[in-house]
Amino acid sequence: MQEDADQHRETEVAPALIAVHPAQQSIAVAVGSDLRVFNLHEGYPAKLVDDSEEHNANTNVHKHSIRAIRYGAKGNLFVSAGDDKLVKIWKTDSWRCTSTVLSEKRVSAVAISNDGLYVCFADKFGVVYVVDVEELSKQSSTNKKGVPILAHYCSIITRLEFSPDGRFIISADRDFKIRVTVFPRNPLNGTHEIQSFCLGHTEFVSSLAFVRSLDHPQAFLVSGGGDSTVRLWDFTTGCLLDTCAVGEHEGFLQSNGKEDESSLPAVTDVCTSHDGSLVAVAIQSLAGIMLLSCNLSAKTLSIIKVISVSEENFIPTSIGSSSTERLLWMVMGASSLNSSDSTCVARVRVLSGFSGSNMESVEHETLILDDKDVPGGEVTLEKLQGSLLIEKQAFNAAAEAVKTAMRNLLIKKQYTEERREYRKRGRNDKKTI
Repeated sequence: MQEDADQHRETEVAPALIAVHPAQQSIAVAVGSDLRVFNLHEGYPAKLVDDSEEHNANTNVHKHSIRAIRYGAKGNLFVSAGDDKLVKIWKTDSWRCTSTVLSEKRVSAVAISNDGLYVCFADKFGVVYVVDVEELSKQSSTNKKGVPILAHYCSIITRLEFSPDGRFIISADRDFKIRVTVFPRNPLNGTHEIQSFCLGHTEFVSSLAFVRSLDHPQAFLVSGGGDSTVRLWDFTTGCLLDTCAVGEHEGFLQSNGKEDESSLPAVTDVCTSHDGSLVAVAIQSLAGIMLLSCNLSAKTLSIIKVISVSEENFIPTSIGSSSTERLLWMVMGASSLNSSDSTCVARVRVLSGFSGSNMESVEHETLILDDKDVPGGEVTLEKLQGSLLIEKQAFNAAAEAVKTAMRNLLIKKQYTEERREYRKRGRNDKKTI
């Protein structure tokens, strides 16, 4: 059984990820173990410098697939982490890795406190750790580790987010839960006060984002999940305000062509516009992006339109935007499907007009930019994608592989009583004689 598990781990693919600097000064894409960064402010690819290991320009900074990337709220910090059990903290002015933290398990999510003082990361055993960024940089030891501060008890943590006011850290997991925890002044002593639980998803929670506006500065939480819904929450009380069943939308079902599926496709990512009016939703098997209107006064979500990129069968695996521009950045891709092939497939597209006070403006102003109109032009895309020429067949294979990998990882498996007992006897931590 152990051999089967190891073989599954080797063939497991990781979706391509994208992160946008808060002021859109740079864009980062992670695909497989490769981290690619383009400096839009200066107009050239960023050269990553990692002093913790002997790296050169042709060596990946991670040994295995990257599972989480994140810019800090101020844009001066960047964190990458993944299957190699390493959490790397970067300074974005020089793109130098200042610290590498060791995790006991593979890392599934990361977050940076709004003041940039702390980095939190979660593993696939359900534990959240914290490190003090300043203290970490002073340590000479290469065996740097985080301090455990909370846990979801053997449930894979899928996302971590700090609330816009910095008071709470929100963690989501495979077991349908969203936990809101008070983030204390000294988190190294643990975060013991639970503010609320947001309960309502019927499958794994895949994504989290905050939405607010000038008229409603108190933020609300938006979540997406494996149940093909996007939900709006008052996260301080755990109250569910609205549910939008995006998977049941007629336009999506037609594009998917599989209305008789026993389970609707999962939401893979959500992103909110900086003015709080729109929520972009990436859905498995949807060739494009779905836009929702977010009415914070009425506390409702409603579907506006589906923007298709059908000519490429472009199915985003990750999306992101800055807090200053009206652009939505999207990436589709996956780590190498063949262990003997080091090439990782990725494609980046950009949606303009990602904000709007009414449906009419959204209808007329949102469009997918041509490659030449993307900020930085084709030079940007060549760095982030690795190539400008990508075969359609490779995209289709990557999309299907990511879909299978996500569901195998996050959908809870059901076992017969006999099978459960057999698995218990084979556990490494508790074997029976």
